[in-house]
Amino acid sequence: MSTAQDLRGKNAEELQGQLADLKKEQFNLRFQKASGQLTNTAQFGRVRREIARIKTILRERSSQQAAS
Repeated sequence: MSTAQDLRGKNAEELQGQLADLKKEQFNLRFQKASGQLTNTAQFGRVRREIARIKTILRERSSQQAAS
């Protein structure tokens, strides 16, 4: 799990790549849950929070560029 400070050190391309990976992981977790194979349901919350962190940082950067 990355902190917001760690994520702010990455550029937009790295964040987009990590976001795509997390969305794939989220899909796989949903698939495992539906098939009854998911053992650690706390992973859902971890992935959702990580996605939210990345989206927040990307949105902050885009609003800062628009204001400049």
